[in-house]
Amino acid sequence: MDFFTVPTLYFKVLYVFIIISHERRKIENFSVTTNPSSAWVAQQIMEATPFGETPKYLIHDNDSTFTSKLFQDFLSNANIKAKRTGIKSPRQNGICERAVGILRAELLNHVIPFNQRHLEYLLKNYLKEYYHPVRTHQGLNCQTPILSDKPPETKVKNTKLVSKSILGGLYYNYKKVA
Repeated sequence: MDFFTVPTLYFKVLYVFIIISHERRKIENFSVTTNPSSAWVAQQIMEATPFGETPKYLIHDNDSTFTSKLFQDFLSNANIKAKRTGIKSPRQNGICERAVGILRAELLNHVIPFNQRHLEYLLKNYLKEYYHPVRTHQGLNCQTPILSDKPPETKVKNTKLVSKSILGGLYYNYKKVA
């Protein structure tokens, strides 16, 4: 898990909190706020892990929000082992740092959100329509975080593709038509 900041069109700073699964590089949950706190982060983890489906470990950096007594007590009560990275060692949480870099490079460097609601809309659609089902990852042998069905077998001359616009044409998804 990690935080990153996003400036809005009106120069307000928003904080985005993400939780990513190392197994499939899937961003399990994201939340946006103007004022993150330890209690807020604990609430986001409870919402992201319903019905006791808590992870065994949570890797986090040395942000005071994550290292506070309140948050560490919450993790121990939920039977989650906290794994802190070393100071100034982003490679120790490389999968999460890479996901933040991808979100910045592929979405937030192209679109400036108006406000919190707009940023939530952008992230939700990017993750749901592009990052999880379409974007391949080298760490997953060029597969997507959410596996899709194999396209139907066709000959090249008989292949027809249909394109779907994602985020108003920022990206496109191409699928074979049977």
